[in-house]
Amino acid sequence: MTTRPHILTIVGARPQFVKAAVVSKSMVDHDIRETMIHTGQHYDPSMSDVFFEELETPAPAHHLAIGSGRHGMQTGRMLERIEQIILDELPDRVLVYGDTNSTLAGALAASKLHVPIDHVEAGLRSFNRRMPEESNRVVTDHLSSMLFAPTTAAVANLAREGITGDQVVLSGDVMFDATIAASEIAARRSTIIDRLELTPGGYILATIHRAENTDDPARLESIFRSLAEVSESCPVVLPLHPRTGKALARAGLLDFATERLRIREPLGYLDMTRLESSARAIATDSGGVQKEAFFHQVPCVTIRTETEWVELVEMGWNTICDPRADEIARHIVEARAPEVIRSNPYGDGTASRTIARKIMGCVEGDL
Repeated sequence: MTTRPHILTIVGARPQFVKAAVVSKSMVDHDIRETMIHTGQHYDPSMSDVFFEELETPAPAHHLAIGSGRHGMQTGRMLERIEQIILDELPDRVLVYGDTNSTLAGALAASKLHVPIDHVEAGLRSFNRRMPEESNRVVTDHLSSMLFAPTTAAVANLAREGITGDQVVLSGDVMFDATIAASEIAARRSTIIDRLELTPGGYILATIHRAENTDDPARLESIFRSLAEVSESCPVVLPLHPRTGKALARAGLLDFATERLRIREPLGYLDMTRLESSARAIATDSGGVQKEAFFHQVPCVTIRTETEWVELVEMGWNTICDPRADEIARHIVEARAPEVIRSNPYGDGTASRTIARKIMGCVEGDL
């Protein structure tokens, strides 16, 4: 080739910044030119800018500053802006991550302009179509030209939907790549354990942010009363997502939570990595944090009715707990590592290199 391949990457939320950081570095190694769009879906600097700084990733070339809003409104605004950037940039391919509205908007815009789509974290299914993320990931998979599946379960999900062949790549999980890199840096640079006066292995780390939990007052109260119960025997540290903080205030629970839990502002990636790796257990409704808990060999309780990461449940590292259940606190307190430790189903830490190599091959016409 006489010109470098040009990839347009679309991100908009914390987990995508982390995934993109390791893939972007691998694309540099493969001499791939990348232009990044930040949709602004996570627009708070503490949920956005800090990740690019800590992960030493160049600032996005385009920041759309879309912000929050109803799903249709947010996705529509992204779609309009991304479409124009594709027309201006003329990329060879569009790269999207995960299952957010940013992912869907990027896939739709690229598809309508006949630009091939590469989807990292393809094939994940919760089988709950009430989750907006489920619709986003299903549509994106069926629009994509190259699907990077993190696990064999994800490959099987795609096959059941008729998506097979060379376009499906069992890549491993880029979050594992990112965790390996971040853990080494965090161990040297993060002082969060000392700053919060915590004892390694002597606290619970909690994160709650999903709309189905924050927007349902009954679920929200059940979760936070359960976390408060846990805090009577073990400190609970909770970096507070802006959406969750607003929901607690609306429900009249913010003072209750603040008095009983160690509430903190959203944390940078390195501090969060350090807290995860040193926790006794993690309670979360985040897909990414479930995996990070496993990567750090910390037991996890997922406060949802299902998970996309079924391997973690089967292996005993993750327990699913209905947000409306009376047993949330018990599950958290009793969370332990499984007796039998199985191999890592998420690869060997080279997913980002596999993805960059395959993208290069696609652009050059080798695949």
